[in-house]
Amino acid sequence: MKISDRGQITIPKRLRDRFGMHRDVEVVITATEQGLLIQKRAAAQHPVERVYGILGSGGNTDEYIEEIRGR
Repeated sequence: MKISDRGQITIPKRLRDRFGMHRDVEVVITATEQGLLIQKRAAAQHPVERVYGILGSGGNTDEYIEEIRGR
């Protein structure tokens, strides 16, 4: 591989397919002692996934709402 005048490289198709690096996938490049490490950027977590299970198990939503409203 060669680096273009604009600093771009082409990752071979077999490697892009193997590691799921398709068009518009964001990557992170990290400097290591051995060279550069290219990784797919972790997908942002959906807001619902961030709070799922935060209330614990048991009970139901109506009871919880009544409780926090002080009724």
